[in-house]
Amino acid sequence: MARMLGLVRRILDTIYLIGGYIGAAFLITILFLITAQMIARWTGLTIPGASDYAGYAMAGASFMAFAYALNTGSHIRVTLALTALGRWRRWGEVWCLSIGAVVVSYIFYNAWNAVYWSRLLGDVSQGQDATPLWIPQIVMVIGSALLAICLWDNLIRMIFTGTSGTEGSAGDAAQSE
Repeated sequence: MARMLGLVRRILDTIYLIGGYIGAAFLITILFLITAQMIARWTGLTIPGASDYAGYAMAGASFMAFAYALNTGSHIRVTLALTALGRWRRWGEVWCLSIGAVVVSYIFYNAWNAVYWSRLLGDVSQGQDATPLWIPQIVMVIGSALLAICLWDNLIRMIFTGTSGTEGSAGDAAQSE
């Protein structure tokens, strides 16, 4: 059983890491798009839809990196309030993770619904590029699914072991001293 749990833990951590890498790739994409736009403006050319693509990449960078950031303790947390709970801190963490897991699961559901309807209705962006909106929206679905899985994962770990992957950030270390 312990080997199975260890395997699941490694798989989940790898999935979160891949999400972080994809988020970083979207940030690099933003850099290239902005640089290309600058060069295009200097030469008198235009890149149709570049601003829209940069916006899509920003959403992708955020959503794909959320789970990795949470799992490595990089999210801003309410450590001061949790520390003030003293011996009840664990239950405060359980409460926060529960609320977060439910809210993000709801966000995932609605993001999935938006992709479904965008695809069904043939919705396209209003920019010059006329990109089918379900394409950039699917990144939000994947990222919110990853974050929901990560929150449920950390909630289950917190309930059964008393620790979660959200611990160990620099802010937590400073607060615990």
